[in-house]
Amino acid sequence: MENTLNAPFLSRAKVRYNVEYVLRDKDGNIKPIFQENRFAQWLLHTGRLNPLWINQWYASLISSFLGHWASKKDISNLITNAGRALISGLINGSGTPAAATYVAVGTGTTAAAAGNTTLETETAASGLTRAAGTVSLVTTTITNDTAQVTKTFAITGTVAVTEAGLLNASSNGTLLCRQVFSAVNVVNTDSLAITWKVQNT
Repeated sequence: MENTLNAPFLSRAKVRYNVEYVLRDKDGNIKPIFQENRFAQWLLHTGRLNPLWINQWYASLISSFLGHWASKKDISNLITNAGRALISGLINGSGTPAAATYVAVGTGTTAAAAGNTTLETETAASGLTRAAGTVSLVTTTITNDTAQVTKTFAITGTVAVTEAGLLNASSNGTLLCRQVFSAVNVVNTDSLAITWKVQNT
């Protein structure tokens, strides 16, 4: 599930690119979204690249080294230390923690780190307030080996979304994982669909 490019996977909950973002306009048409390549993702993971710079740079030749415009964005993320403890508790029922089914987004630009316990700047307006997603089991390799959470946000304002997380409560709660990515620029009447997958292998 995590990919910091220089750290081992949690044994062994993972999907290399486990979160998908699809942006649509008011008529349901897909809007182009910037898909950073692995080099750009490494720069973001290590804090060497500000997520807000990529779209600004796209007007120059520099951006061609960072990714391309696509119909969706697929990103890998970091499992937090608190998230590791949450997974352990869910496995054996210790402390009876709640499942991580809430999707949150924000505008923070600091690279995700294992010690994160919240998003840097969680958004609670413009239709992007943290909300419970629809949960299901899907198949990646073996039947029902992947837990999936999906949420579509109906946008009511203008926001440059640069971070997202999966938590186990509607407020506060435990941050299972967090990721930072090149800005997804949403405007009023857009919809942003997020699909989060966690594979157990």
